[in-house]
Amino acid sequence: MFEKILSGIGASLTRHKIPYMIIGGQAVLLYGEPRLTKDIDITLGVNINHLDELLAIARELSLKPLPQDVQSFVRQTMVLPALDENTGIRVDFIFSFTPYETEAINRAKKVKILDQDVNFASPEDLIIHKIFAGRPRDIEDVRTVLLKNPEIKVQYIREWLIEFDQASDEKKFLKTFEEILEEK
Repeated sequence: MFEKILSGIGASLTRHKIPYMIIGGQAVLLYGEPRLTKDIDITLGVNINHLDELLAIARELSLKPLPQDVQSFVRQTMVLPALDENTGIRVDFIFSFTPYETEAINRAKKVKILDQDVNFASPEDLIIHKIFAGRPRDIEDVRTVLLKNPEIKVQYIREWLIEFDQASDEKKFLKTFEEILEEK
């Protein structure tokens, strides 16, 4: 069920030339431990000026946008949540076009799903996203991804986390990552 949706999303976004990568639980399934996930999170390398095009893609994929006032919701959150009503699977399209996201999307790994290449965040970029989110489930995902992928480019992760710390008042991202590395 997830495979069909992921394959369709990959085909449609590629056809419409919208840069993207799958993040979140679906990417954890690829690089970490199997776990229950009920949604698909997709980072898009475009701004909200592409909303109408994304709404057309959602219709093409039979995904129903969830907010009543889509325009307002997306402007406030930079996210278009949608639902595959046949399966109950939620798909969150996240608009992001920062220099980091652009680089991360360019580094995405192509994974064949039902004969379709689908772009998944690299393990390093998945870790960065998870550290940034910072919930206990995310931190546990970081641990499993690190354990399962010993070839991870730790310096790449550190460089981006230092940059995020410089933009943050709390300055906790690199510290959190280093603590996880010490446990390993």
